[in-house]
Amino acid sequence: MLKEFWNPEAETMPLNELKELQLKRLKKLIQYVYDNNKFYNKKLRDSNIKPGDIKTLKDIEKLPFLTKQDLREFYPFGLVCTQLDDIVEVHASSGTTGKPVVGPYTRNDVDLWGEVMARSLYANGLMKNDVMQNSYGYGLFTGAHGFEKGAQKIGAMVVTISSGNTKRQINLMKDFGTTALACTPSYSMYMAEVAEEMGFDPKKDFKLKIGCFGAEAWSEEMRSNIEKRWGIIAHEHYGLTEIIGPGVVSECKSKKLHVNADHFYTEVIDSATGETLPPGEEGELVYTTLTKEAFPALRFRTKDLAVYYEDICECGRTLPYQSRIKGRSDDMMKVKGVIVFPSQIEAALLKVDGVSNNYQIIKTKKGSITSLSVEVEPTESRYKEGHLDDLEKQTEDEIYSVLNLHVPVKTIEPKTIPRSTGKAKRVIER
Repeated sequence: MLKEFWNPEAETMPLNELKELQLKRLKKLIQYVYDNNKFYNKKLRDSNIKPGDIKTLKDIEKLPFLTKQDLREFYPFGLVCTQLDDIVEVHASSGTTGKPVVGPYTRNDVDLWGEVMARSLYANGLMKNDVMQNSYGYGLFTGAHGFEKGAQKIGAMVVTISSGNTKRQINLMKDFGTTALACTPSYSMYMAEVAEEMGFDPKKDFKLKIGCFGAEAWSEEMRSNIEKRWGIIAHEHYGLTEIIGPGVVSECKSKKLHVNADHFYTEVIDSATGETLPPGEEGELVYTTLTKEAFPALRFRTKDLAVYYEDICECGRTLPYQSRIKGRSDDMMKVKGVIVFPSQIEAALLKVDGVSNNYQIIKTKKGSITSLSVEVEPTESRYKEGHLDDLEKQTEDEIYSVLNLHVPVKTIEPKTIPRSTGKAKRVIER
């Protein structure tokens, strides 16, 4: 008989017991970083904090924040709290905006990663008899490795194909009887496009049941399109290199994003003031790793905007959960006094019949003035119909209904926008 939860003790722990465990681990963490890392020691002393000052969970608010700039300043191993000999694995961010953020792992950290990813994938419905095609890019990026560890811990077969070579992906998906696909949401749609070009029907010619998607922002409309195109259930995964990689949050079958809160403590703050907000209010997510050894993150500011809840979920898990990411504070654009997130534009675009999932937001700055426009590919059938000015007008009206802002839309020939096997580049600055 299949168990309902991967780790019932952790996933159904009463909230008061969870908070007691979090406090116990937080106290141990503060003492640990104070004793084992010069940067953390100085940061705490500069804030007049001693480990003994942490008596309640609310006392975490006395501690200074950790930022991505801190991580780059102490690149590569300045925040490690163990001997370098104890590190068995290293990952890193792309480093496209500066020095990469490095994620080192001890053997215990690797085991923890496998555990939280197993919870995440099991909550999606991945079982021992599944075949998971791992189409995240291998390399220093955490994504592919985290999914592999979790699926193998469950006992599923992992097809370690990485991203790219899309026709081969489709052939192996057919030949191996793949039941679960792990990749970025945008790449899953490109794979469906290629499958159709190869003469396959994505809904009928494969055994896919589950999609495990993450590493980029995507709207509910995109989720719906993926599910319709492939005939699967699409689940979101959320994590950060700075925290552990994927595995921080598990989406249950009720589509609630549960935090693995016995290992990761969540706060939501006002981005402008740093003030901690109560559950149910939207703000910037801040995470503290309660059990990591090599690189514990203490109050890391993610810049991701969401809402945190401590309500009971119908799936039976008592773990707190968070909303889907509204956007990143550094992705936020102010246009004619209106706050705009790329995800809002995507949601509007995909509500329009005849608009494909392939689009780019063109951001133009002249002095202090920012303006936006959108280039979008119609579906093949809609493109052949012509009268594209009608489609442009309809799309502009849909964006206006969401943003109360006029954003010009230009339709372009299908397959014009470059496809990505990883994170899709949606915002182009000109």
